[in-house]
Amino acid sequence: MKTNVVSAQDWEAARQQLLVKEKAMTRARDALAAERRRMPWMAVEKSYAFDGPKGRASLVDLFDGRRQLIVYRAFFEPGVHGWPEQACRGCSMVADQVAHVAHLNARDTTLVFASRAPQADIARLKARMGWQMPWYTITDSFDADFGVGEWHGTNAFIREGDRVFRTYFINSRGDEAMGSTWSYLDITALGRQEEWEDSPEGYPQTPPYKWWNWHDSYVPNAAPDRKWVEVSDAGEAAMRERAG
Repeated sequence: MKTNVVSAQDWEAARQQLLVKEKAMTRARDALAAERRRMPWMAVEKSYAFDGPKGRASLVDLFDGRRQLIVYRAFFEPGVHGWPEQACRGCSMVADQVAHVAHLNARDTTLVFASRAPQADIARLKARMGWQMPWYTITDSFDADFGVGEWHGTNAFIREGDRVFRTYFINSRGDEAMGSTWSYLDITALGRQEEWEDSPEGYPQTPPYKWWNWHDSYVPNAAPDRKWVEVSDAGEAAMRERAG
């Protein structure tokens, strides 16, 4: 393999050149997420039924009491390569990348997977692969109605009481970027819900960093930990100073 070997000074200069483009890409990604937050909502008029670990569930039930819902359609069912021992290889790779869902839950957002496999098979597969996300069985036309009947995809929803609205959808290579807490929040109607974001007036927003916690330590409606606020404030100040 032929490559260009340079001094530390030249390497840093090359990195700084790319950093300009990377920062521009970050700003463009933030601007795109801001446009998503201004997407119109589509009312979900049909009723849908799923099977879950606790029995029958409606689409509203999948929210688990939270404001937002993200549903990834994973292929695990008869006819899929790997059945019944494994789910689709691509969908399994997506599942392997999912961050701990407690961080999404702390932003009033629920992530679930959905397939046509029975719950017993889903439970067995999750135990084998070490996956923790909620995983439901599709029992009706949900997959066909939301663009994931023949291919994987990720739908985002929001609810107002018992009324559900579809807010965004990605598939194909868009799903490649999914897995992190940030990538999921960036496709939702409410975004990361942090004060620096360009969001419509009235959207929920809190100071960045302050809401972060260990995944086993989130407490609903709890005030940010005072010590962590001090630490994150110091970190922000240091970043601003470096940015000059």
